[in-house]
Amino acid sequence: MFGIFKSKKEKSAITAKADQQQTVEDRRESVAESTLDTPQEKPTDKSLFSRLKKGLSRTGESLGEGVGLFILGQKMIDDEVLEELEARLLMADVGYDATMKIIDQLTDAVKRKELADVDALSQAMYTIMVELLKPVEQPLEIKKEHKPTVILMIGINGAGKTTTIGKLAKQFQQQGKSVMLAAGDTFRAAAVEQLQVWGKRNDIPVIAQGTGADSASVIYDAMESAKARNIDVLLADTAGRLHTQGNLMEELVKVKRVMQKIDPEAPHEVMLVIDASIGQNALAQAKEFNSAIGVT
Repeated sequence: MFGIFKSKKEKSAITAKADQQQTVEDRRESVAESTLDTPQEKPTDKSLFSRLKKGLSRTGESLGEGVGLFILGQKMIDDEVLEELEARLLMADVGYDATMKIIDQLTDAVKRKELADVDALSQAMYTIMVELLKPVEQPLEIKKEHKPTVILMIGINGAGKTTTIGKLAKQFQQQGKSVMLAAGDTFRAAAVEQLQVWGKRNDIPVIAQGTGADSASVIYDAMESAKARNIDVLLADTAGRLHTQGNLMEELVKVKRVMQKIDPEAPHEVMLVIDASIGQNALAQAKEFNSAIGVT
């Protein structure tokens, strides 16, 4: 009799244990399914940086593309649409004065019934923005009396200086000019190699000394080499730096001073590369870089 109760007790315990194991298995399957739906990254510095970068890029896209997508999503143009467009331009950090000029001109065009649909509204906004920028338009001219014409590229980290150099080099080549590159960004890892890739891609000589070298020394050597080879254009890369970092801004002053030992008028052009999505912060950057070295 007691054996029967014992057997029942053991069976109950086994059943309870089996149920518990099944519950655990169910939870594991649930977690596994959720993991498949939402990939989990190992919390390393690299993955954290990647997520942050991805998030910031999404923010930039939402602000920049949001205006265009909003316009395309409208069926008719009325006061409500113009008010929403004004808000989106301000959110994109276009600036109050510029936003008001754009909205005022669009409002006048709507009143005159010049904008029949959203496509016309989009084109009108584009035209107005171009007109706002035209007064400060300044074509880049390579003067024959400067040989080489030295163009110094400056800007904060990640703005796209090295990539811009590659594109400019190709453009000058297509104009029939000889080009040389100076790997003056000796701080960022792989910056020298990146510029050398651009040089190889366009069959352009690159003067470099490797990571950690003195930037002013690299650019000085490049200027001497460009003069000896009768090069038309020398594009000089520099390390990215925040406009608030006084000591690093002083390095640019040193680079300019060293360049002028070979050519008192160098650099003939100082190009500040800015990310178009940063809004009004671009003005602060331009003011500080212009104050330190002069932006042409």
